[in-house]
Amino acid sequence: MPSPDLSPASRRAAAIALLAVVVIWGFNFTVSKWALRELPPLGFTAMRFGLASVLFGGMLAFSDEGFQLPRGSLLRLTMLGVVGNTLYQLAFILGLARTTVTNSSLLLAGMPAMVAGLGAVLGTERLSRPGRRGLLLASLGVIIVVAAKGGVGFSERTLAGDLLTLGAVFCWSLFTIGVRRLRTPLSPFAITAWTMILGSPGLVAAGVPDLLRLDWGAVSLLAWGGVLYSVVLSLVVAYILWNRSVRVVGTNRTAIFACMTPIVAMAVAAAVLGERPRPVQFAGAAMILGGVLLAQLGGSRGEGSGERVAVAEG
Repeated sequence: MPSPDLSPASRRAAAIALLAVVVIWGFNFTVSKWALRELPPLGFTAMRFGLASVLFGGMLAFSDEGFQLPRGSLLRLTMLGVVGNTLYQLAFILGLARTTVTNSSLLLAGMPAMVAGLGAVLGTERLSRPGRRGLLLASLGVIIVVAAKGGVGFSERTLAGDLLTLGAVFCWSLFTIGVRRLRTPLSPFAITAWTMILGSPGLVAAGVPDLLRLDWGAVSLLAWGGVLYSVVLSLVVAYILWNRSVRVVGTNRTAIFACMTPIVAMAVAAAVLGERPRPVQFAGAAMILGGVLLAQLGGSRGEGSGERVAVAEG
């Protein structure tokens, strides 16, 4: 729930910050896809998270919390970091390299619905009737989009990437539920920083062979710009804005903003990459977004911490 002592101006500022995050993440799909034309997927991810971990580590060192961890929290944070960063990012970037921006963004749009469904199965949330209807609607939308053939729709050519992206959705959903159930006095920023730092070594190790084989001199400034964008804006600035804003507008209203990311991603991909979604994909997208909105607006009664929210980005 939003904090009752915050002014309307503060809430408007939070909404503007969330819109900025939506734009950053919407562009990041195309930026990453463009960089992957010159950089190997695992090497690209290794650079992203290696640099982001250094930046987050520096900010953590100068924060009030520093590098002090509550007793017994290191193992739990490491497990969350591996699931929510190592496994998620490996599945996401390998999937994006094998499918289209449109497909990837549409599948990721169903994330809140999967979180709600898994939360109900694991007992962390009890879905209301609108929540159950929204989950069903979003699931049908995913099925329709996956079944689309031809054009830039889902097909045998993109199947491997589509399945990897669904695996990424599952990993991030588990991570989100794990964060909600995490009992720790750490702030959302510290949780984000620690899970990224602890989840990055696996990503860096996976990308080292690609980086050793990379012809560094052949990498263009455009590709390096893509790396910097996806590190500084997508991983650092957007994460900080998101975690600050979630304290103001609450988890459910925050998740609604995330539903807007595929719209930006599809528009940018159409303008820059020439992707043209088919009508059936628009229908499936409408069902996914409508289902997520119905689930969020309908509400669910969570048993975990409502303010330590985690979200997926491109």
